[in-house]
Amino acid sequence: MKLSLSVRVAEAPGSKEETVMRIEQLIGIAAQTGYDAVCMRASQIGIQTPLEDVTRTRQLLKKKSLQVSMVTGDFPIPINDHRGPNALRNITPYLDLANMLEASLIRIAMKKEEDIIWAQRSADEAAERQIRVAHQSHTKSLFEAVEGSVNVIEAVARPNFGLIYEPSNLMMCGQTYGLETLKRFAPYLFNVYLQNYTPDGTGYRQLRLQDKGGINFDQIFEGLDRIGYHGYVTVHDSPLANTEQAAIQSHNYLKQLIG
Repeated sequence: MKLSLSVRVAEAPGSKEETVMRIEQLIGIAAQTGYDAVCMRASQIGIQTPLEDVTRTRQLLKKKSLQVSMVTGDFPIPINDHRGPNALRNITPYLDLANMLEASLIRIAMKKEEDIIWAQRSADEAAERQIRVAHQSHTKSLFEAVEGSVNVIEAVARPNFGLIYEPSNLMMCGQTYGLETLKRFAPYLFNVYLQNYTPDGTGYRQLRLQDKGGINFDQIFEGLDRIGYHGYVTVHDSPLANTEQAAIQSHNYLKQLIG
C-alpha cells in the first residue's frame, strides 16, 4: 500500500475552499515526510485554477517525486451539496485537469438515481483517457449504505467506475466497515480515505488518526491486507493541530499499521 496526503490537511477550519498553506509548502512537507502522493482538491488546484499554476504544480510534484493519487476538481463535490453531481453533466474539464496533473482517478458526486446515466457517460469519456471515476462512501449521497453502494456501482456497470472506501462516513451512516464490508467492496475499490471520528452526544467529534476511541484502524488494515489491496491509502484529515504536525503524525502512525 502507498500513502497519499490529501490537501484537505491544509484547508482552513470549517472550510473546503480556503487554505492555511500554499501548495508549494504542502508538497514540500509531503515529500520530506515520505508520502508517495498527494490527493488534490480544488482548494489548492481545481478546474478554476489558471493553467500556468497547474503546470507549475505538476512540475514541482515531479521534482519531488510525488504522484497525484486522485483529483477532486471543484468545490461542490467535497461540500457535498445539490451542485455536486453537476460535474457529471460536463466531465471534460475534470478529465483535462487530471491529465495535466498526470492523475488516473477523479472523484465525483451522485445524489439521485438520475445521476447514474450521467455517471455512465462520464466513465465512458474517462475511459478514452485511461482515467477511472470514483465516489466516496459519504453521508447524504447514493453511497451511504454498503449494499446501496454496490448496487449503484453495478448499475453504472463500467469497469473504470468504482469506490473510495471511507470508514468514518460508513460509521456515521450506521454501517459496518470491517472485513465483511471490505470483501463486498473489494472488486470496486479504487482508493481508501482515512479520517477518525467518534460519537459525541448527538453528533460526532473528530480525533487524530492515532487517537483511540474512534475508528478501529487495526481492523481496517487487517481487512485491507486480507483482500489484497495494494493501492493508495489517503490521509483525509482536516487538521486538529498545525498542518505539518498533522501530516507527519498521520504518516508515521499509518506506516506502523502498513508494516
